[in-house]
Amino acid sequence: MTQYPAPREPQESDFSLAELCGDGARMAPHWVTPSAPEAAPVSPALIHGVDVPADSARLIAATSEYGA
Repeated sequence: MTQYPAPREPQESDFSLAELCGDGARMAPHWVTPSAPEAAPVSPALIHGVDVPADSARLIAATSEYGA
């Protein structure tokens, strides 16, 4: 005998992506984003003491084939 599941009641968490996007768009004006201070440029002469392991350097060097 074939059993068919009973239709379930919609739950509160059953929102569509469009509904979530609409909710976010309506709430966005209420969110305040503080302005971050801009980072000041640092002279390369001040950057010292950075050690990069050889394996990490090879990994980064190999990623150039994936980028532009």
